[in-house]
Amino acid sequence: MADGPLIVQSDRTVLLEVAHPDAESARHELAIFAELERAPEHIHTYRITRLGLWNARAAGHDAGDMLATLDRWSRFPVPPSVSIDISETVGRYGRLVIERNEDGELILRSTDAAVLAEVSKNKRIQPLLIGRPSSDAFVIDAWARGHIKQELLKIGWPAEDLAGYTPGTPHPIDLAEDGWHLRPYQRQAVDIFTQGGSGVVVLPCGAGKTLVGAAAMADTKTTTLILVTNTVSARQWRDELLKRTSLTAEEIGEYSGQAKEIKPVTIATYQILTAKRKGQYAHLALLDALDWGLIVYDEVHLLPAPVFKLTADLQARRRLGLTATLVREDGREGDVFSLIGPKRFDAPWKEIEAQGFISPAVCYEVRVDLPAGDRLEYAAAADDERYRLAATAPAKIGVVRDLVARHEGERILIIGQYLDQIDVLAEALNAPKITGQTPIDEREQLYQAFRVGEISVLVVSKVANFSIDLPEASVAIQVSGSFGSRQEEAQRLGRLLRPKQSNHTASFYTLIARDTVDQDFAQNRQRFLAEQGYAYTILDAHSLAA
Repeated sequence: MADGPLIVQSDRTVLLEVAHPDAESARHELAIFAELERAPEHIHTYRITRLGLWNARAAGHDAGDMLATLDRWSRFPVPPSVSIDISETVGRYGRLVIERNEDGELILRSTDAAVLAEVSKNKRIQPLLIGRPSSDAFVIDAWARGHIKQELLKIGWPAEDLAGYTPGTPHPIDLAEDGWHLRPYQRQAVDIFTQGGSGVVVLPCGAGKTLVGAAAMADTKTTTLILVTNTVSARQWRDELLKRTSLTAEEIGEYSGQAKEIKPVTIATYQILTAKRKGQYAHLALLDALDWGLIVYDEVHLLPAPVFKLTADLQARRRLGLTATLVREDGREGDVFSLIGPKRFDAPWKEIEAQGFISPAVCYEVRVDLPAGDRLEYAAAADDERYRLAATAPAKIGVVRDLVARHEGERILIIGQYLDQIDVLAEALNAPKITGQTPIDEREQLYQAFRVGEISVLVVSKVANFSIDLPEASVAIQVSGSFGSRQEEAQRLGRLLRPKQSNHTASFYTLIARDTVDQDFAQNRQRFLAEQGYAYTILDAHSLAA
């Protein structure tokens, strides 16, 4: 019997003994195809899901690789039912193929007659099939390429899409690698994406996802639509493209609440694409304004639900999703897989850190006691008010002051969810603040002052969760967040991971009101980072003031 760190159970859960000397190696390999469910101190629980297996298969890992991981690290023999289940589930990917025939029609093909018969009889798929040119194929209605992939995934038969893509209008784009070069993992990610045609690249915050997008544009050399989370992010993309590629300012357009430019490379916000006027999406014409050859979805884990519906009609165009985590709190990871594409490349955070490309970080959970009066108010509150009361506990203000004093001389971000709490913190610390109400130009000025060290403490709302480049930030103090959002936790730590000239190890503090729902939500928030190998050290607030 081996003495490995894993115990594989017949319900497809896998237990990882955190203190085992091989735990990190096992975690690294297991995370390719399994998702972390629970992460208490000593034993972490992973679950092997169908979507996780199919994403791993699309990224180039076969069933033999996955079973070898389990056999190598498991303390006990892997249950035969799990081995069979993994082999059969992985084997489902690619049994159905979408391709084009010589007449340009979309074809659903399979060499497995039983599978083809099963899916063609499905009441949601049958209307999408409009002909049968041969015994091993059906013709798919021209508009339904995205829709049928969604429906096939739901019934457990993910199709491999080999139908090709429109090249779009050619446009010359080259990388301007003057004094810099793509890192090996960035080049590998782009090459794998280009071979696959569409899909998602998963890289840690600070690992250069924008450069992967730029390199994909240089490889495809076509008109490109880039969809981003907000206007600040749009301008960062523009600045990076001007710096890193042959594109000029005249070739890059911004399509947002502030500007409506359509250029060969157009950067648009998700908000403008989902804006409605008289019940209709007012800016849908953007999707056909030019013959786009590439669509880049930045922070694809934050893609608004309406954009999935719009993306279903864009299946003939190459699509690149960029993200630090495929975790979605709305459970729509399957729609990312179907409509943007499967995971093509995934680099674990700790692996990129070990290569020196992102900063090391340590995570702390600081537990605060509610005073007796606040505890009574909390106990008497309705369920929907309890989190707000715990998350905005005034007792956290003094702890923030202590942490700011502890890290004097470093660049410190203080991050909160509630505007009144942000106002109180900004006043208590005599620090500037940025919220959704802060004008775009003022935000950019404050971010730039923080980057160059004119200000060292910045209080921010959730507008700073994503796509904000603050490389010298080395401390983040999270006072409240979006309930149990794993993706938000990852994004907030990500603000600290850009490589730093100061060589500071990043410190990420989460302030928690002890024995409240604040503590319960924190455990869920931390799951994704635990999966990436980050451990939280628990501190008592009293020890900071000592």
